[in-house]
Amino acid sequence: MSIQFHNLDTVKSYKTLLKRAGDIKVGSFLTAEGIQNSNIDAGGGLSYNYAAKAVDEQLISQLQDLADEQQVIEKYKALLSGTIINTGENRMVLHQLTRGELNGKVVYDGKDQRQFYISQLKRIQSFAHKVQKAEIKGSTGKPFDTVVQIGIGGSDLGPRALYLALENMSTPLLKAHFISNVDPDDANAVLKNLNLETTLFILVSKSGTTQETLANRNFVIEKSRQANISGFNPAAHMIAVTSETSPLAGSSDVLDSFYMDDFIGGRYSSTSAVGGAVLSLAFGYDVFEQILEGASEADALALNSNIKKNASLMDAMLGIFERNVLGYPSTAVLPYSQALSRFPAHLQQMDMESNGKSVSRDNIRLNYSTGPVIFGEPGTNGQHSFYQLLHQGTDIIPLQFIGFKKSQINSDLDYEGSTSQQKLKANLVAQVVAFARGSFSSNTNKNFEGGRPSSLILGEQLTAKSLGALLAHFENKVMFQGFVWNLNSFDQEGVQLGKVLAKQVLSGGDDMDVILKGFADLLEI
Repeated sequence: MSIQFHNLDTVKSYKTLLKRAGDIKVGSFLTAEGIQNSNIDAGGGLSYNYAAKAVDEQLISQLQDLADEQQVIEKYKALLSGTIINTGENRMVLHQLTRGELNGKVVYDGKDQRQFYISQLKRIQSFAHKVQKAEIKGSTGKPFDTVVQIGIGGSDLGPRALYLALENMSTPLLKAHFISNVDPDDANAVLKNLNLETTLFILVSKSGTTQETLANRNFVIEKSRQANISGFNPAAHMIAVTSETSPLAGSSDVLDSFYMDDFIGGRYSSTSAVGGAVLSLAFGYDVFEQILEGASEADALALNSNIKKNASLMDAMLGIFERNVLGYPSTAVLPYSQALSRFPAHLQQMDMESNGKSVSRDNIRLNYSTGPVIFGEPGTNGQHSFYQLLHQGTDIIPLQFIGFKKSQINSDLDYEGSTSQQKLKANLVAQVVAFARGSFSSNTNKNFEGGRPSSLILGEQLTAKSLGALLAHFENKVMFQGFVWNLNSFDQEGVQLGKVLAKQVLSGGDDMDVILKGFADLLEI
């Protein structure tokens, strides 16, 4: 079957779907049986539940029709096979290939891409083992006990979120820190408590020219010079994760280099060397391998063309309905797990950088809404923060809850007849029901209208494997929505303009001299 790319507003099934606006109520599946029947295996021990969404059987059938007409699964298979999907940069999209071969071999320039990714992971495994066994030491002869990732955007958000998600459950072999912002306060805050002699830095930049990353590398080098440590050589304390053609590749300024390629986008790079190096050094390669296993499991499940058996597809299509038919502009990601404290920030970049587009993959202006605003915080903290707006605000905001039956650490306290984990789960259940059903009061200030849709991703426990599946679930959801909206979800031109203008400011300006100089003077640049 040949693949066709069509704007959403030109396809028949979408025009049919538009007729459903406002006629479906939240909670029609909120019965004991309905909740059980609304579960879909999401891989890694996770399930996706849509019982608290505005959904009925007819809508599911209509969403299936739309997914079929937009050839969502066929496009996923084409992506996996190496078809040029990133039209803006004329590139393949291969992040799923970093964790498994699902749809045939992908060869580029005579190179088997899967074997290339495996070779880099094997090199990382060997390097991490030698560091952890003190076979590789710092320049003054002391073993490394700390690793610091220097990168920004996808080189920071995903790996940082994954590290924080696992640091309680998997006691770090090397303590990890992250420097991302070019703001010197960020680097200073991390470096002030480190022993440079026992710290290994990872420079992450695919191009090897990222301004913030190179500025922070030089910041570290200058701090080490100021420390005046006898025999200290910064190059022996730095490795690079980059492309084979970048200035950092094989440089004498780094101890070693590990490679990714142009087919791995930054926000999708956590299962490549970008996440592999820091997570393998921190926890051991076997933990990172479990992340890959969970992600691969979710990727395989996402190939199912039946929406009722494909969690990422159901999540994506319900999101399309909420965005394009019901007109909801935002989505809140609410993990009831403190370990996932930075996961919403990672999803914010992945979703908004991917589908925050107003033109099609063919550069045609779109006449419909695309990616929503993503935000979130862990429960129960969020309940005491922005849930007021979620419950009673003028905008309805769909909610994506994430929860686990067990805590990561087997240490809890029974207080007032229940443990802290039981209280956490009780709050999660209460919020799902409260948002869906509401609560009537004749006092309008205390009245809750309900009708606020939510989904729930549930697991037994947050482990490396379930974390990998959770990561892949959202990657695939975003990919599917991009297919439906006919977007190129894999470039990010909106990131580039600010970089260009920043360089103009630093160099004295160009076409926008007057405006730029005015702000530059204001900031005393």
